[in-house]
Amino acid sequence: MAIMKTIEVLSESSKSFENAIEHAVERTSKTVKNIRSAYVNEMSTSIKSNKIDKYRVNVKITFEVGD
Repeated sequence: MAIMKTIEVLSESSKSFENAIEHAVERTSKTVKNIRSAYVNEMSTSIKSNKIDKYRVNVKITFEVGD
């Protein structure tokens, strides 16, 4: 039986929501192994001069816990 753990990660990008999600997974994978899924819990933006400045995501990342 596999044991899974979930953590929440906040990430942002000046390009897109997709880029913010990719950054969250990429950065998390540097210290967490065996990532199995990423669930976007929340998406938001920050606005500057009436334009989107940053795309922000709250991602739940699930990974398998080793023996």
